[in-house]
Amino acid sequence: MQVKIFNSSIFFNGDFYNFKSYKIFTLDDLRIFLNYKKKLIIIEHNNKIISAENWDRIYLKNKDKVEILTIVGGG
Repeated sequence: MQVKIFNSSIFFNGDFYNFKSYKIFTLDDLRIFLNYKKKLIIIEHNNKIISAENWDRIYLKNKDKVEILTIVGGG
């Protein structure tokens, strides 16, 4: 049995990354892979802020631009 490997190239937080995976990543897969807590971030995909309930519906494509912004509290 041959396993399908997906090659992707994206711009992430201003840098260009190439990666391989066994499935097509969603924005939520990327968040989980990078170990970000869902309630503490905002994701911008191709210059649009994406609502958290849609992160698992948006699949990464080559040359997509993803920015993850963390929410930091303090005083």
